[in-house]
Amino acid sequence: MGASAGGVETLRTLVASLPVDFPGHVLIVMHLPPGTRSALPIILDRAGPLRAVVARHGARLVPGTIYVAPPDRHLLLATDHLLLSHGPTENGHRPAINALFRSAAVAAGSRAIGVVLTGVLDDGAAGLQAISARGGVAVVQDPGDALYAGMPEAALRLTAADHVLRAAKIGPLLTTLVRQEVDLAAMPPVSATLELEDRIARDGSGVDTSDSGYTCPDCQGVLTEITAGSNHYRCRLGHAWSAESLLAAQVDELERALWTALRSLDEKTGLARKMQSDARERGHGLLAERYRRSARESSVAAEVLRKYLISLNPPLDHELVE
Repeated sequence: MGASAGGVETLRTLVASLPVDFPGHVLIVMHLPPGTRSALPIILDRAGPLRAVVARHGARLVPGTIYVAPPDRHLLLATDHLLLSHGPTENGHRPAINALFRSAAVAAGSRAIGVVLTGVLDDGAAGLQAISARGGVAVVQDPGDALYAGMPEAALRLTAADHVLRAAKIGPLLTTLVRQEVDLAAMPPVSATLELEDRIARDGSGVDTSDSGYTCPDCQGVLTEITAGSNHYRCRLGHAWSAESLLAAQVDELERALWTALRSLDEKTGLARKMQSDARERGHGLLAERYRRSARESSVAAEVLRKYLISLNPPLDHELVE
């Protein structure tokens, strides 16, 4: 399962509906910043009858257990045990939902069930497609039921999901699915691209890159498209970006640069005005006029830039009232 914004309440609802004799293994990734401690295992342990724990590297899978990815580590599935990796970030995240889902597609194939829950942007969409391509089951929370519809909508754009349900209905569905027989003989093979990307998440292997014209927001390296037309990019260090997440990162980077430029313009205006005043006091009229024009130019440019930046982040209605 993968979740981001709004994920705590959604996951609580879901795991509360899993029975005490649930025979499957539940692996959960929720986006968390590095350097933090997650209370999610405790929350989920109390939410339902199943035991929820922080995933440990090398831990053997125990049926009826919920494993939660720790901050700053990819949670990956091997044949019968878990792996924690400090592999490259994906869409700026570690742990990343795509990394978990791809590893499940490789290790479990048609025995894997991928569940994409509430969140912004599109982490999990490519990984769910990998699970579906290997004969696994793709489950997506109904976007209308999600607190943040971005991730479910992105998953549905990329993959024809087998089930689209409200969070409260997903638990009973999983209980039914994990008890069904799976025809392993009909399982499609692992593609070269899937094998490569899973290996990158596991051991941090780099990729050979050709210049796509885009730059990795994490390391400023050259990005290359994994396969033509995929809109999925990696740099030489292995950082992964979907087109949607790359665009969002570029917008953030541009906005930071513009705020820096605005600060510089404000400082230039203030300094030019001080120098104008000093020149006037010394009787240097022409020099004072030059500094006045410089201050005016900077002030006008700063005002234009300030209006543009405010338009990118308009105040909410309650902020206007306050």
